[in-house]
Amino acid sequence: MKRGQLPLTALRSFEAAGRHGSFTRAAQELLVSQAAVSRQVRELETWLGHALFERRHRLVTLTAQGSELLDQLTISFDEIDRLLDGIKTEAAAIILSISVEPSFAACWLVPRLNRFRQLHPDIDVMLNPDSRPAEFRTSKTELAIRWSETATTWPRVQAAHLADNTMSPVLSPNLLASGPALQNPADLHRYTLLHEDDRSGWNRWFQAAAVAAISQDRGPLLTDTVLAIQAAARGHGVALANILLAEEDLRTGTLVKPFELEIPYGAYWLVAPDLTRLSKPAQAFANWITAEFAP
Repeated sequence: MKRGQLPLTALRSFEAAGRHGSFTRAAQELLVSQAAVSRQVRELETWLGHALFERRHRLVTLTAQGSELLDQLTISFDEIDRLLDGIKTEAAAIILSISVEPSFAACWLVPRLNRFRQLHPDIDVMLNPDSRPAEFRTSKTELAIRWSETATTWPRVQAAHLADNTMSPVLSPNLLASGPALQNPADLHRYTLLHEDDRSGWNRWFQAAAVAAISQDRGPLLTDTVLAIQAAARGHGVALANILLAEEDLRTGTLVKPFELEIPYGAYWLVAPDLTRLSKPAQAFANWITAEFAP
């Protein structure tokens, strides 16, 4: 088939609809109407002589031919985007956009970011705090750093392990000095426990410490790890903290860890559409952050 005959607009509409599994979300991405996307997909199906979607009430699923075409189109469009972004980057100031978990950015990355700048003064890093699944196709983001408790892979991206997480109680040294003695984990019932998201977070640690259930129907509820760490540092209670994110406060003595026991708490991952084909600035950052976590 001659390239001049390729229905590029229809292929772009189909690729977005197939990737999202929704004509409506595809229309939002492409900034057109849902009817326009539906019409383009219908015209493509007529042109090919094959159905690409099975249509049900408020639901569309790919046919075998549609799935095969989607895989190839997504790879091709992503590669075109990467090449075009590379050309634009060479002509402009080097700004590396990275999507980062907000708590990781605040507690771990920002305190160390000047180390990267000292090595690469020509690269300006733009941090975009976000904990949602990384979206590379509709933004200038080249890399993402994400946390997951169990997942190790995600659709249509590659992920490289950065560091495992653990959790353990932390508190202010002033609170520890002025409060009841903490000789064993059961003594924590004498302190205010700080809870993240809900009141179930402490259960796993107490189980690992072989401590009988401690009532957890009281204590502040904080919706973010950073808030829990800050509250603990100010003496408001004992937080079950992500030790990686509390590392700086523990090193400086702002927080203390009264017990050695740590329990697993997921891992951080470096994510990109293709980690083997990064731009030079993105590769420089990937190398740097990987080295930061090296033993």
